[in-house]
Amino acid sequence: MTVRFRLTDDQRALRTGVRELLARRFGREALRAAVDTPGRLDRALWRALGEAGFFALRLPEADGGVGLGLPEAVLAFEEAGRALLPGPLVATHLAAGTVPGAAAGETVVAAVDGELAEWLDAADVVRGDASGAVPLRSVDPLTPLHRIPGAGTREARAGSEGPPAGARDPGPDPVAAPLGAAGQLTPGPAARQLAADTVAGQLAPDPVAVLLSAAEQLGTAGRVCELAVEHARAREQFGRPIGSFQAVQHLCADLLVRAETARAAVYAAAVTGDPADAAAARLLADEAAVRGARDCLQVHGGMGFTWEADVHLHLKRAWVRARRTGGGACGEELLAAALAD
Repeated sequence: MTVRFRLTDDQRALRTGVRELLARRFGREALRAAVDTPGRLDRALWRALGEAGFFALRLPEADGGVGLGLPEAVLAFEEAGRALLPGPLVATHLAAGTVPGAAAGETVVAAVDGELAEWLDAADVVRGDASGAVPLRSVDPLTPLHRIPGAGTREARAGSEGPPAGARDPGPDPVAAPLGAAGQLTPGPAARQLAADTVAGQLAPDPVAVLLSAAEQLGTAGRVCELAVEHARAREQFGRPIGSFQAVQHLCADLLVRAETARAAVYAAAVTGDPADAAAARLLADEAAVRGARDCLQVHGGMGFTWEADVHLHLKRAWVRARRTGGGACGEELLAAALAD
């Protein structure tokens, strides 16, 4: 029996609505303004997202939410990834219903994520132990990062415990070095217990957070495929569009295959809600985003590396997302545990 995943009319309307909202509120001019002011969070945009129900998509209507499910949240986060929307989107979405003001976009919530956390300085509430937070360099101008020694489970006000006097960056950029012990998953005895497994003594990553990060990566994978094809059609060499050259055609074909493979996995995991499915989808989406952005740069040639081009922003964001807990070795170990069981 063949199972076909088709979006409903309501889901297509939701995706179109989110894309149109972001085009109005976070178009290219706003994106470049965010690049020029790294670390600054647009509170007006955050409230607009709250008013549109972005953070409250999965909250029951009785609690003031939209009353939709994980598949709809995945579609919304895919559009956010496509637009390179900055900010702790996943953490605030997960906090809707538990942190006052998060659902409406009035409260910005960041979260400790293994050894790394994003947007601590811009957040109103930090979920996790933010004590001893030390700013960590990021290659992505749209994603300020911190390193969190000894991440715990308590909730703290952002900035309540800043870095110690004279603190300095204790390590290399997160995209330049593999995750350490905090990125290793201790496999459990059964797939149904994966959600309770530990990562270096901490709870394993929330499969919803893993899947929403995968959806953002899927958005980047789809967008860089579009950018590569558009450039291949418009750019000419030797009197012909470069898209007529076989080498460029192969790059664009690989971009599409990786993006669509990841899309199938992400959408399927949104339906099943299984942690192992989410881990597999995340691995495929990380690869589709990172390799896709690299191939898109290859299609653009030297101009793709210029600051004015948007391609490098997608690659840098994909690098940072791939370092979130649940990707890389962590996702591989979780998936391996499920397969072995």
